[in-house]
Amino acid sequence: MAIGYVALVLHAHLPFVRHPESDYVLEEEWLFEAITETYVPLLHVFEGLKRDGVDFKITMSMTPPLVSMLKDPLLQERYDKHLALLEELVQKEVEHNEHNGHIRYLAEHYVNEFSMIRQTWNNYGGDLVLAFKQFLDSNNLEIITCGATHGYFPLMKMYPQAVWAQIQVACEHYEQTFGRPPKGIWLPECAYYEGVERLLADAGLRYFLTDGHGILYARPRPRFGTYAPIYTETGVAAFGRDHESSQQVWSSEVGYPGSPEYREFYKDLGWEAEYEYIKPYIMPNGQRKNTGIKYHRITGRGLGLGDKALYDPYWAREKVAEHAANFMFNREQQVGHLAGIMQRPPIVVSPYDAELFGHWWYEGPWFIDYLFRKSWYDQGTYDMTHLADYLQDNPTQQVCKPSQSSWGYKGFHEYWLNETNAWIYPHLHKAAERMIELGRREPADELEWKALNQAAREVLLAQSSDWAFIMRTGTMVPYAVRRTRSHLMRFNKLYEDIKIGKIDSGWLEKVEEIDNIFPKINYRVYRPL
Repeated sequence: MAIGYVALVLHAHLPFVRHPESDYVLEEEWLFEAITETYVPLLHVFEGLKRDGVDFKITMSMTPPLVSMLKDPLLQERYDKHLALLEELVQKEVEHNEHNGHIRYLAEHYVNEFSMIRQTWNNYGGDLVLAFKQFLDSNNLEIITCGATHGYFPLMKMYPQAVWAQIQVACEHYEQTFGRPPKGIWLPECAYYEGVERLLADAGLRYFLTDGHGILYARPRPRFGTYAPIYTETGVAAFGRDHESSQQVWSSEVGYPGSPEYREFYKDLGWEAEYEYIKPYIMPNGQRKNTGIKYHRITGRGLGLGDKALYDPYWAREKVAEHAANFMFNREQQVGHLAGIMQRPPIVVSPYDAELFGHWWYEGPWFIDYLFRKSWYDQGTYDMTHLADYLQDNPTQQVCKPSQSSWGYKGFHEYWLNETNAWIYPHLHKAAERMIELGRREPADELEWKALNQAAREVLLAQSSDWAFIMRTGTMVPYAVRRTRSHLMRFNKLYEDIKIGKIDSGWLEKVEEIDNIFPKINYRVYRPL
């Protein structure tokens, strides 16, 4: 009999990026890369575990923007073409490297990989949400929700209706997608503020995830730290991130992904191949970009990109099996120790960004596969579990008030509010005020109803924490600024047009086509609580 639990939680999220008004926008490839490198490889892992009788339990948030993009016919069509170009390029690479044995071996590895991705893509008719839903239906995968557009709740708390809209729109979208209400929510950026649990309870949610220090500094101090959930006064449970298991996987410095056997992320064929040869596979304007085809391994610390040795998937698989065994061993020791000093089965909650597995850490999906197989066959100390199942089996927990927190740099709100992005918040606050005002309005006709709903979409899209995050990281900043400004400008035009009773129906139709997220949204979600 197991004496404790481990919960692996993946946060699958991308900002809503869809540009029907343009033939090519580089940022749409964020989704295409994630499909190729993370989401389809995860499906392969799940299918293999199911086929081999391993009763795995894993939790994933699938945020509304990600679900909306995965189900969008335009983006599905564009991904199909993106994958076809990759398939063509690796076939060329096999021929081009006829006399270069190791590179040819790697090119053939990619040929096989892209062939499997194509087969999976075709099997599900391009609908990966349907593919993940089958594992939700079999209770192997617990899918939870997030904020509607990943808004940063603590920086919106002065407008509770705005936070409520983020939560309620997400829950409604989840139910429309999966045919049932969500049990839990990944707070965007794991960012908690005191009082948000009341809104979560009103939305029917049973639990949320926050960072470890949000639990450790709760009042009163939780007796079991992050190794048991706590209940808030509303009855909604909070699970905290386990620092030890997170760092072992997350950190490229002391964690597994920095191992020299693993594939080097920053050395890509798109930047290394001869220009005329690679030109058909980079950006239409001739600028180079990552293709996802990488031939080198990390090799060693301190080496320049030019000094990297060639990658070998065989040795990488050997190393990832070793790391999965080490992770399992450490969880056995951790759970064994905790079970000896707690009066209940401990739970180790290990949450990560889903894109770490496959996109940033190429071998990450193999790690998950080995971890579940080893946990199933090679130990009996812990069971892998869903958070909702743990609550059901262990319903009595301490009642505490969590501490304001996030999983960002320094654990507070600094990453989303600093000199690079502070300028957006007066505009976002004004838009929220105006949207709450519009929420009380009764539409005069069908056109005004559409304009009010589109106004709600634009506010939600402007609030995405991704734009502030990108401004802080310093990569793709012009795109993040442009997106913030465009949603705010569209909202302000809609607000002013609605107020004077002169709505430009042609312009509205174009904006509805571009920003088509949440087709069933009801702007009244912004009415006073």
